[in-house]
Amino acid sequence: MYIYKIKREVTIVIKVIHPIILLIIATNFIITRRGLQDTSFFSKYKLHIRGINAGQYYRYFTSGFLHVDMIHLLFNMVVLFFFAPIVIQQFNNLEFLIIYFSSLFLGNWFSVYYNQNDLEYTAVGASGAVVGILFSSIILQPNLELYFFVIPIPVKGYIFAIAYVIYSLIGMRKKIDNIGHTAHLAGGISGVAVSILLKPNIWLTSSELILTIALTCGIAYLLLFHFKIGKKI
Repeated sequence: MYIYKIKREVTIVIKVIHPIILLIIATNFIITRRGLQDTSFFSKYKLHIRGINAGQYYRYFTSGFLHVDMIHLLFNMVVLFFFAPIVIQQFNNLEFLIIYFSSLFLGNWFSVYYNQNDLEYTAVGASGAVVGILFSSIILQPNLELYFFVIPIPVKGYIFAIAYVIYSLIGMRKKIDNIGHTAHLAGGISGVAVSILLKPNIWLTSSELILTIALTCGIAYLLLFHFKIGKKI
């Protein structure tokens, strides 16, 4: 009976998830698992500036399905799981995929541009795409509130978005891991921009929110990169 209950609950959850979201999550799990088990596979498809310069442009997309470990993967997929339904309800399937993959591509492109002098720079993760979806959902629903187990009070979506970008900027600044922190910023910008291009009326309803997030992230960028706050010694 207990096993039946678990199977029933899992089936209900799967039915609730949109097929496209489920497919993206499943693909990320399958490819990440393969990459963690096969180092040559991981190396062949991760974002690598030397590889990009050699014409291996497929890395812009394939790196978005690899992650440094299962925790990295789980974090990205949990964010996608909660925010993607908001976006896919407002856009058709093709438009959702355009937002997702344009954020993935532009996030990785910015990573390559930002680190162009480091030919050995590498990164993996769906972060650019996920943050694009995250920011798209927040400008679609400015009053969105999130609940976390460790925080008993609701957290505004835009606060979570700002905190996420600041975390990414700190990661860019310190360069202490193999996660594509640089892609977070460009991915978020792409998610907002493409969403507005597809639905121009979003700007009319969320212009103050968009400008607030942009201003806050701009200040954080100046503090971290121009005033060297948190400089690693």
